Amino acid sequence: MKKIALWLTIIAAIVSAVSCKDSERKPLLPSISGKAGEVLIVINKESWEDNVGTELRELLASDCPYLPQKEPLYTLINITPGAFTDIFQIHRNILLVNIDSGVTKPGVIFRNDVWSSPQCFIGINAPDNETAYNLIKENEAKILTTLEQAERDRVVANSIKYEEISLRPAMSKLTGGILHFPGGYTLKKQTDDFLWVSYDTQYTTQGVLVFKYPASGTEADFCADTLMTKSNEYMKANVPGMFENTYMTISTAVAPDVQYIKYRGREFAQMRGLWEVYNDYMGGPFVSHAFYSQDGKEIIVLEAFVYAPRYDKRHYLRQIESVLYSFEWDNNRTKK
Repeated sequence: MKKIALWLTIIAAIVSAVSCKDSERKPLLPSISGKAGEVLIVINKESWEDNVGTELRELLASDCPYLPQKEPLYTLINITPGAFTDIFQIHRNILLVNIDSGVTKPGVIFRNDVWSSPQCFIGINAPDNETAYNLIKENEAKILTTLEQAERDRVVANSIKYEEISLRPAMSKLTGGILHFPGGYTLKKQTDDFLWVSYDTQYTTQGVLVFKYPASGTEADFCADTLMTKSNEYMKANVPGMFENTYMTISTAVAPDVQYIKYRGREFAQMRGLWEVYNDYMGGPFVSHAFYSQDGKEIIVLEAFVYAPRYDKRHYLRQIESVLYSFEWDNNRTKK
């Protein structure tokens, strides 16, 4: 009965939150708690130790791809329903698994800003472990996409709020668009067809290389070989290492992965892999977005990379990758 009461309380809160979105006055919600990349999983102990918990761990805590060392995709925090008090209800990402024989309508729900903002809530409602397990398997892609989008949206919102506006003219001139770099990023190099923007601390670097070149108008424009060749060409010419005859290049130790993505009206080829410095020992992860210019005559590449030899790199890469997703065409420029 306690489990059913808890679930009814949560459903009531979610319905209330959703209803408020349709009204003119929205409730004031507290800010989220927790660190970026954390997911709070609320589930009973038996299910967490059974196949349901195993599936959640394999889905959410598997190795983050294309990092030089092993790091989980998300950091999981597990608590039981009885411990799910006010202090936990404001966590940034909540996945609540309710398994109870009294459940008559099993399913998965996705909601935003239930108890805090900007919050991501995923609820799995099932009468037994087998049903819960199947629901997770059937919704794997949507669960991952929802969490990824929530983390990305927070970074982008923060970048826009604290944007380094001084970088806009250079970006707009080169690409016809805008990247919302947060404060602290500076322009390290600028040519007619290349930009290097970076945020540097004593031990870390989060950088974005922006370049463009003529498009062929064929499928070869976005194949892995072409993207790697062009990237290496621009890095060799513009991103030197610390010593003579050293320069940034894409590592061939692990073949980069290319995926073709449509995101909020834009289409681009996403390449993910590892970079290194030729004739030196520096390296780290990178991700790039390549797409046609507005007139279709050129290929524009936004390439984000991380150098953080003393630290885990998942968080740094997720931050700078989110900045790439903030790209938008500069409508004021195109109207001129």
